[in-house]
Amino acid sequence: MIMWRTFLFALFPVMASAQAPDMVSPLIASHAAGIICAPSTSGTSPAPGTVAGTTHLIDIEPDFVSTKRRVPAVRGIGFGIKAQAADLFGISNVTITISHPAMGDLRATSQSFGTNISGTDPSLTFYQFDFDYELVTGFWQIEAASGADVLYRTTFEVLPPDQVPELAAICGFAKLLS
Repeated sequence: MIMWRTFLFALFPVMASAQAPDMVSPLIASHAAGIICAPSTSGTSPAPGTVAGTTHLIDIEPDFVSTKRRVPAVRGIGFGIKAQAADLFGISNVTITISHPAMGDLRATSQSFGTNISGTDPSLTFYQFDFDYELVTGFWQIEAASGADVLYRTTFEVLPPDQVPELAAICGFAKLLS
């Protein structure tokens, strides 16, 4: 009996901190995850559910520079999902929730904003490191939901740049490794 209790107490911290598993709903026709270099922005959009309070607007979607999910914690690096809805009319009123280790003065562990997912072309949703307080290492998850339907959930691991030097260098940030 004592061994069973010890096992349960030892397992509880792992279970409590575990994230939901990655998944892609049949409502999504295509899904790809990867890392991007900071694209040029054309402005911002209010996003009150985020620490910064805004999200970037871009005119040209960048290509993934890597489809790995190990991301260097470097300003100017982004990571995200290109997804296309199975329905040609797309999916509107999608809530994106990004869960991550505690960051910022408020120690936020999740942020959310609204978007749409196109049914004719893949739509990019990404998180970009713009501020030093965002550079927290650990597991990050991006989840898209429409009402009660989870459309996808994808996990990335953010690491110190020296643990993924080839990715820190790919966007011209090699000087941060010295």
